Amino acid sequence: MQQPTTRAAGPPGAVRGWLDALAVVLAGLVAMAAVAALGLWLAGADSLPDGGFPAVLAATLALAVGGSVQLDGGAGGFAALDAGISAMPLSVSVAGAVAMAEVFLRQLRFRAVAGGGELLGRIARTAVVWLLALVLLAVVARHTFVVRLGGDLVQSLGGALGLTPEVGFHAEVPTTVGIGFAWLLLVLAAAFAVSRRAPLPSALVRYQLAVRPAAFALWMVLLGYLLIGAVAGVVTAIAHGNARQTMAVVLLALPNLVWLAFGVGLGAEWHGRLVGGLGLPVPKPLAEALRAPQGQQATIDLGTLAEHDARSWWLLPLAAVLLLAAAFLAARRSPRSVRLWQHAVRFALATAVTVLLVGLWTRVDADYGLSVLGVGLGQGGLGDLIGAVLGSSNPLASLGSGSLTLHPSLWTAVPLAAGWGLLTGVLGALLATRVQHRGEVTEEDPQGR
Repeated sequence: MQQPTTRAAGPPGAVRGWLDALAVVLAGLVAMAAVAALGLWLAGADSLPDGGFPAVLAATLALAVGGSVQLDGGAGGFAALDAGISAMPLSVSVAGAVAMAEVFLRQLRFRAVAGGGELLGRIARTAVVWLLALVLLAVVARHTFVVRLGGDLVQSLGGALGLTPEVGFHAEVPTTVGIGFAWLLLVLAAAFAVSRRAPLPSALVRYQLAVRPAAFALWMVLLGYLLIGAVAGVVTAIAHGNARQTMAVVLLALPNLVWLAFGVGLGAEWHGRLVGGLGLPVPKPLAEALRAPQGQQATIDLGTLAEHDARSWWLLPLAAVLLLAAAFLAARRSPRSVRLWQHAVRFALATAVTVLLVGLWTRVDADYGLSVLGVGLGQGGLGDLIGAVLGSSNPLASLGSGSLTLHPSLWTAVPLAAGWGLLTGVLGALLATRVQHRGEVTEEDPQGR
């Protein structure tokens, strides 16, 4: 008698696929929310009026995936607000990206090759769930509250005259959803480019040795800068006694600062300016360099930073050493059959792409201006909001007007990075000729470890 076939316990294949996609998205959102919430709390955002903390948290997550936040409000013809924020809190972004990539790749473990249709299906389902999450995030990321005009007397007079400005903020849905979708695709592409655990379709397997060693090595460079920056942050917190402020910077904007330092160390330039009392948590040399006379455009490079702190020159040898170490690592992880020029070109391309992404990620545009009949308003409210969303532990002292812009000069940064990658790629490959490459079989190590 034929025995009945027993089915494995668990949800059907289609349901399992959607549950896997949901797990990836939830992992990213939970990681980002945890890092952002702690950072915003340290930055003082919990003191925002009218229970605005959840909305600010949602706005921070929207910014972390490339969205933008618009601030608006006023009081008829008496008060007007013109403000907007476009800046990625990269500590939050990195936390979400790593969590999502880890969960996505873990679902594909124990495989060397994956079908193209299966991968596209997983990516499509994850994208659908992610888009729904982005829409929900943009809906939650809005809040309105009343801005105090000053003391009790001024507040009473303002109320009698109808001058009670309502100030609000909201995440722009098209930007948040559109760029957030591109952010997800970039995260998944980077995961497959960096991780040796990521199974590829059979047609793409032959390309992995041309991409993964260099991609992994440059990822290690970025992580190295994060580690150095975190150590420096802890030392600063202990030595200067401003632990809350410093840890808020670490949890919200550490990559923004240290990856900019990486680009500057390679000779790249950023252009921008800081006008008004926008209390962003940036190092003193950077803040001083951005405050050009009469609000003019400032150039941020090794020379201008060194004018305010001579220790900035150490960014050059630091970048050179870490990049050379990465080139050596990439060469060691590549087969010995890869020619020197091939390794140099691959590493140059990887370095150029890395600096391009760093430049795009570290762009900042933040402008605000709130006035009543041309007179700036008092403390609180909007100042706390902008300071919290941008990761500042020093909210604005006044709401008159101010701006911060910081844009990379990519047309010089990318070629410079390619040149550095070419040079260090050659040197790293030469150094790696004397060591065993991954996968090689020797008499002493017959298993090729």
